[in-house]
Amino acid sequence: MKNKCYVSVLAGALALAAMSMPVLASMVDDRIESSVMSSYVFKNYLKSDDIKVESKDGVVILTGTVVDDSHKSLAQETVANMPDVKRVDNKLTVIGDQAAEKSDGWLITKVKTTLLFHRNVSAMTEVAVRDGAVTLRGVADSQAEKDLTTEYAKDIDGVKSVNNEMTVSGVSVKKDTMSEAIDDASITALVKMTLLSHRSTSAFHTKAETKNGVVTLSGDARNAAEVSLVTKLVSDVKGVKDVKNHMTVDGVK
Repeated sequence: MKNKCYVSVLAGALALAAMSMPVLASMVDDRIESSVMSSYVFKNYLKSDDIKVESKDGVVILTGTVVDDSHKSLAQETVANMPDVKRVDNKLTVIGDQAAEKSDGWLITKVKTTLLFHRNVSAMTEVAVRDGAVTLRGVADSQAEKDLTTEYAKDIDGVKSVNNEMTVSGVSVKKDTMSEAIDDASITALVKMTLLSHRSTSAFHTKAETKNGVVTLSGDARNAAEVSLVTKLVSDVKGVKDVKNHMTVDGVK
């Protein structure tokens, strides 16, 4: 009799667990969808795009339209780094005429995007390109900021030269007030997109993970200078509080 009761209780418990699994999965999917739409990247960089997010058992399907290929990639990277996401099925469509790779229009977008992700330069910098030659205009808080803007623009693949006509105000304005918290998934996405956009680091196979704003990097570099460069670029990405660079040089940490 006792065995029958035990079996009955066990069967009931298993049935209850089986019934609760779809409910729990649905809750996880709802949390993923909510986290994606409230992420820093989606609220700030992709807010003008028409993106629909649907999660099914941790597989996230992205549908809708974006204005540029870089937005499609940024959405992909952001979602892929969200907790509990198993895979991303990116069905986003790029609308409008797209500039040819390394054309003047393409370079304008690349330079502006690079400046947008870095916090120690101004995202309001005016960018003009003619035959691969970049002209920068606007106001820099200091000569150091002006020089850094030139450095970043020069490091975009396809840029032949940079003429920086920015004026220096001499008035320091904090670029990254951090009034809005930046989630770890967004930081990781911005870090990856930044390293891909810079000519000096685009070929690196760098893995980035973020926890509470601290970015941990791993991968290969040819020399110590490249490791330092990656650290410098990542440190200047919006939201990054600290960088732990575990990249190896010829297999030596």
